[in-house]
Amino acid sequence: MKITPGRDKEPFGEKITAFFDKLHKSKRYKRAKSAVRTLLEDPTSRFKKIFDLTIIFLILSSVFILIYEVKHPIPKWMDIYDIYVVSFVFLIEYLLRLWIYNDLSDEFISEYDRSIKLGMEFRVWKTLAALSVKKLSYVIKPAAIVDMLAILPAYRPLRVLRIFVLFRFLKLLRYTRSINQFVEVLANKRFELITLLILLMFVVTTGGIAIYVLEETHNPNINTIFDALYWSLVTISTVGYGDISPVSDFGRVISMVIILFGIAMLSFATSVIVSAFSEKLNELKEERVVEEVNKNSEFYIICGYGQMTKMFFRLAKKEMKNYIILDKDSDRVAEAIQGGYKAIKDDASRHDTLERFRTANSKVTILCMSHDDVENIYITLNAKSISRDIKVIARAGSVDMIKKYERAGADHILLPNEVASRMMMSAILRPRVYEAIHGILTGDEKALLDEIDISRHSKLIGRKVKDIDFRGFRLLFIGINKGDSGEFIFNPDREVELRMGDTLLVMGHRINIEYFREMSFTENV
Repeated sequence: MKITPGRDKEPFGEKITAFFDKLHKSKRYKRAKSAVRTLLEDPTSRFKKIFDLTIIFLILSSVFILIYEVKHPIPKWMDIYDIYVVSFVFLIEYLLRLWIYNDLSDEFISEYDRSIKLGMEFRVWKTLAALSVKKLSYVIKPAAIVDMLAILPAYRPLRVLRIFVLFRFLKLLRYTRSINQFVEVLANKRFELITLLILLMFVVTTGGIAIYVLEETHNPNINTIFDALYWSLVTISTVGYGDISPVSDFGRVISMVIILFGIAMLSFATSVIVSAFSEKLNELKEERVVEEVNKNSEFYIICGYGQMTKMFFRLAKKEMKNYIILDKDSDRVAEAIQGGYKAIKDDASRHDTLERFRTANSKVTILCMSHDDVENIYITLNAKSISRDIKVIARAGSVDMIKKYERAGADHILLPNEVASRMMMSAILRPRVYEAIHGILTGDEKALLDEIDISRHSKLIGRKVKDIDFRGFRLLFIGINKGDSGEFIFNPDREVELRMGDTLLVMGHRINIEYFREMSFTENV
């Protein structure tokens, strides 16, 4: 965007607009803001965890100093630490959160572009004031108020402000996940809890007024309405300190009614909280499973837990370490968990479901194992819309669906019904061929078909096929999958040169293949 001079008649308007335009275009500024946002808000960031632990330590140490100095003189270094170090860090954190709350430069330039397109006069100061009000709306947020009050104890001349150190405990809500989740659970049940609180206030007020009217004249412990309300609240909570007690029969009747109300309300509150936590418990468990998977640089997302998935895990359970199973059916998820697999209940065909997984810096493979072709195609489309680097292996119900899967972007398409039919035909018409193929596919000791990846440190890079003594390793060389083009060459010419990223397809006994793989990294083969 080009800033056109003369659009604003206000003093310094052009300079301010040019300044915001420079920020808007600055990649360094964007990177810095993104880094700060990741540090403060990205739960998957390793640096955020370190930052959170640092803030928690500062909070606890500050509160410890407050408690210690009640009866002990504190050393000078401890005083300096609490006044300058802790409060300064909290101040910087507060200012950084205010900074990343929204982007003034982007919004300012957006308003400028809008005025240009509409042919309106752009007023810098009016726009700046409106955006500043929006920026300062962060200040009145509950979390921001707590952050501000946590800074105030730095002003030691006003000792009354020292009590605000306790607000630093409230900052733990932001940095302690368990406490934060507890508050979140209660917030989800706020309607029930507010209703209970209103009922509690009504009963306490009614009981307090009744005991005050009936016993104020002949009960020496009830002199004011506050005494009566205090007694009513203590009684309904079933605490019963005993410092105030009714002396008349009517007063005792009121006590019994209030106690019964108290037991009922405590039971209701307990049931509300327990039900809220039981609803949240499965969600928290699933979040932990997703987080554990996201920590890996390579993992698999298996969509659907059916017969094919069960057979797959029976064959590949040792190799499958970093994975997660997604299924919409709670019974199948329970069955998978009971079988010792990592599974959660979720709809893999939804875009937001796949967005929960960290795909930016990880190698992700999605296996579409559902019986429903439409669902598998939706999963494929959503996966490819998130990242083209996600590898999708999809199960198709028939040959007619192959084109649709290819258009959706599936990397590999499986036809289990077609394969099963061909295997059955081979078993009937060509039993020896079937026996050989079955042995290769199941990894029988008779033969094993495997891949040899040519990575960066492989000694095979730059070698030609004729230079590799496959016979000496008792291996049968089948072909090469070229890494640059993805083309598979069956029985390639002996002059073909191997490059990094290629994959060799060989057949032989497991021990021979493993020995060849080991030698390809240690010496010329």
